[in-house]
Amino acid sequence: MNLAPIALFVYNRPEHTRRTVEALSKNIAANNSILYIFSDAAKTTVDEVEVEKVRYYLHEIIGFKQVVIKKQTKNIGLAKSIINGVSALCEQYGRVIVLEDDLETSPYFITFMNEALSIYENTEEVMHISGFRYPVEHFESENTFFLHVPLCWGWATWQRAWKSFHKDTAIMSRFTRAAISRFDFDDNYEFWRQLELNKSGTLNTWFIFWYANIFLCDGLALFPSRSLVQNIGMDKSGTHSGVSDDYLVKLSETPIEVIKIPLIESPKGYEYHRRYFRKIKTGILKRVVRKILKLWSC
Repeated sequence: MNLAPIALFVYNRPEHTRRTVEALSKNIAANNSILYIFSDAAKTTVDEVEVEKVRYYLHEIIGFKQVVIKKQTKNIGLAKSIINGVSALCEQYGRVIVLEDDLETSPYFITFMNEALSIYENTEEVMHISGFRYPVEHFESENTFFLHVPLCWGWATWQRAWKSFHKDTAIMSRFTRAAISRFDFDDNYEFWRQLELNKSGTLNTWFIFWYANIFLCDGLALFPSRSLVQNIGMDKSGTHSGVSDDYLVKLSETPIEVIKIPLIESPKGYEYHRRYFRKIKTGILKRVVRKILKLWSC
């Protein structure tokens, strides 16, 4: 199998970065994978010490076929860092696996992502592979299922899908009122609000634009029946995170086989996720906005 490069985006969290890398290095396919690490520069003098701790650690990393470290000399922010890094690797390799510095992976994560990338390589409808499974009730009869919404906690894509992506609020003009409702899982979560906040400048995120692009292309995101990723950054340490247990999952302790399944969104999956999004609707977005407004008031 032609293994995809792994892009890891880091900033100022040395302990989270260490846990992320150590878990990733225990993956079965790690020693045959190239790890690209994109290290953003400190935004403020307060961040400089922690950024340097992260960068010092990066040179200690072993367990991969090759480790390539890309260091920014000035801060460009997470959104631009991810867009630039993913674009570069997609252009070079045609596919990429993406992680941030607060994601602990199952030993079977890399294998699953590469198998899915290979099996669906030429299936235009499939635009995104997710390693994290939302903590909804189990409903799957297969090892994998499709949703129209992606997730950015351990994911992968191809150049054929990524080349259509642009972080541009002009994409909002292509949505009808009915489309906005479905985009928000029947008005059960504030995904559209995230686009509005990006347009106003309150937020500067990238993933909501990726979701919007997939949505307007009638694309699908493949999910595993058991989560292969756990977010360890819901502890106020991240750029857009706060304390939350809304996303707690148990990592899969066994491999997840990937075979082709019908190219339709899981009806049960849609319903279970619609209920889940309704339950957490008042959670993460409001915490993010409160945090940003507090920073602006300083």
